[in-house]
Amino acid sequence: MPLATPYYLIDETALARNLERVDTLRAASGAKCLLALKCFATWSTFPQIAPHMDGTTSSSLNELKLGREKFGGETHAYSVAWSDGEIDEAIANADKIIFNSVNQVDRFGERAAHLPVGLRVNPGVSHSHFDLADPARKFSRLGESDRAKVEAAMDRVSGFMLHCNCENDSVEAFSTLLDQIEDKIGDLLLRLEWVSLGGGIHFTKDGYDIDGLAARLKAFAEKFGVQVYLEPGDTVVTDTTTLEVSVLDIIENEMSVAIVDSAVEAHMLDLLVYRESGAVAPNKGPHRYQIAGKSCLAGDVFGTFDFPDPLAVGDRISLLNAGGYTMVKKNWFNGVAMPAIAIRRKNGAVEVVQSFDYADYVASLS
Repeated sequence: MPLATPYYLIDETALARNLERVDTLRAASGAKCLLALKCFATWSTFPQIAPHMDGTTSSSLNELKLGREKFGGETHAYSVAWSDGEIDEAIANADKIIFNSVNQVDRFGERAAHLPVGLRVNPGVSHSHFDLADPARKFSRLGESDRAKVEAAMDRVSGFMLHCNCENDSVEAFSTLLDQIEDKIGDLLLRLEWVSLGGGIHFTKDGYDIDGLAARLKAFAEKFGVQVYLEPGDTVVTDTTTLEVSVLDIIENEMSVAIVDSAVEAHMLDLLVYRESGAVAPNKGPHRYQIAGKSCLAGDVFGTFDFPDPLAVGDRISLLNAGGYTMVKKNWFNGVAMPAIAIRRKNGAVEVVQSFDYADYVASLS
């Protein structure tokens, strides 16, 4: 009997394909890879992912503790701003702690002096298709941009975090960006032991020149005498996960609109945030439908797609690429049923690893 929708379905075989590419890059470049939990933190998959990576990187105390408890390896602790109430627990769970500003190094650096301390530096250059995700945007708070302050803190830090990429699928574009960074702060990089180049590098995409990326990373590491870290998130889980939904009703209003048992704002929020469309396969055929969610939001629309046959109430639809920035962002908007999380094992069996009910909805409020 098929599982009741909605649910996220993670495919182990597809995940293994991406992890093989992670292994290739690590071996050829010497770079270490940390899973970015801000993007994907579904810990039931960690036994498969962890052997192919070097640890995790976090954006909060909760993510840091999850990485320590469930993943293992190195735990890099980063936050845009650590609070007085959480800094000691963060330090206790971290292998490296990274501060977003020299102000935070001044406040908390001494308490973390027994750890490798890092500083996020904003070199003022980036690769991003979206202003919303551009760390070099005007008035950016992401990283220290005052070179004089960075220089004054160099004796208290052993590494930099340089998170400057978002959905960069070009080795050439990445290399050009790295050239600019080297020109701006190369003298400071020579004084470090490690550098994290962050995430946003789409190296598991089919056809991506992994060898070219590996060579560029290796040359960077050798030039500056540093251990390079990458923080892949979406690239680890891209094309591994679907959101399985069912058609509840079909409305005719100048076009056919199929309403499904899910909601974009609740279950694939980034589609709204970045004003993008979801995807289905093969997206071919003579029957066109707008696929819309069941929430009260007028713009709750997954996208407009073509199907080979007419849709009917009860039909199943698989919304593609639903791994990154979905399960970590899901919410209870409109009280819409929360998708379960299931894994398709390599032998084809589908196992539900988490489900949610009314009690979870109630517990999320007070």
